[in-house]
Amino acid sequence: MTVSAPNSAPLISAVVIGRNEGARLLACLASLQPQIHRLIYVDSGSSDSSIKAAQALGVEVVALDMSLPFTAARARNAGLDRLQGEQGFVQLVDGDCEVDANWIPQAAAFLQQHPEVAVVCGRRRERFAEASIYNQLCDAEWNTPIGEAKACGGDALMRLKALRAVGGYRADLIAGEEPEMCLRLRREGWKIWRIDAEMTLHDAQMTRFGQWWKRSRRGGYAFAQGAALHGASPERHWVTETRRALLWGGGLPLALLLGTVAISPWALVAAGLYPLQLLRLSPRMGLRPAWFSLLGKFAECAGVAEYSWDRVRGKNRKILEYK
Repeated sequence: MTVSAPNSAPLISAVVIGRNEGARLLACLASLQPQIHRLIYVDSGSSDSSIKAAQALGVEVVALDMSLPFTAARARNAGLDRLQGEQGFVQLVDGDCEVDANWIPQAAAFLQQHPEVAVVCGRRRERFAEASIYNQLCDAEWNTPIGEAKACGGDALMRLKALRAVGGYRADLIAGEEPEMCLRLRREGWKIWRIDAEMTLHDAQMTRFGQWWKRSRRGGYAFAQGAALHGASPERHWVTETRRALLWGGGLPLALLLGTVAISPWALVAAGLYPLQLLRLSPRMGLRPAWFSLLGKFAECAGVAEYSWDRVRGKNRKILEYK
C-alpha cells in the first residue's frame, strides 16, 4: 500500500443499491444528493417505480442484468464500474437507508486526516427499532465498537483507489461481502475504522419470525462461504462462527437425539448445555437477545449445511432474501 498526502477537496460520489424500496429509496437518494458529487443507483429488478423515480430526481441509474445470478456484491460493483477513472471517495449505501446530513462531511474529513484508512463507517440505526424484537436485534447488531475494526457493513465511505487495488467486492458472495473485502484490504496494509458519528437510519421492516430466521440462515451460509475462502489463512475468517453454528445448531441436537434413543446420561448433559449458555450470555446481552442468539444457531447451521450442499452440486444459491 502506498500512502499519499491527503487531497484538499476530494470528489465524493455515492452508489446506492436496491430493489422495490419505494419511499425508502426516495428518502435515501434525497439524503445523499446535497452531499455528493455524483449519485448512482443500481436497481436489481424492481417491479415498482424505483427506476423512474430515481431518474426523475436526476440520478444515474444502472439496471442490473437479472439474467445472471444476483448478489448485492455484484450490484455494488456495477455502480463502482461507473466511477472508473475518478478519484476520491465513494459512499456505499443500501436503498433502505437514509444518510445522516452530517455523516459524509465527518467521514470525509476522517479519511483526509488518516490516509492509511480505506473505509470509515459510523452508527447505523434502525428507524423503527421498537416495532419488533427483530428490529431491536438488528439495531443492537449495528452498534459496533468505536475505533479500528476488522470490517464494515453495507453503509460506509470508502477510498476509491483502495477498492480498485483489491478488485472491489467478490461478486459470488450472497452475503458477507463487506467483511471479505475488508479482509483483503487489511492484507494490503489498509485500515478499517468505525468513528463515533451517526451514519444512517435503516428500515429493516422485519416483523415476522420467518424473516428473522431466513436472515440468520443467510448469515450461516455466509459464514461457511467465508470460512471456505479464507479459513485456512492466518485471519481464520469466520471459522469460529461456522464452528459455533455447527456445534450449537447441529452437533449438540444430534448428540441429544442419539443419547435419548440410547437412553444415555450424556443426553442430559447435552440438554443442560443450552440453559447454561443462556445464563452465560444473558448478563451481557439481556435475556431475549441471548435467547435469539442461541436460537439463531439452528438457522445458521441450516445455512452452513446449504452451503456445503451447494459445493457438492457445484452451484451457488441465490441470495436468501428475508423481506
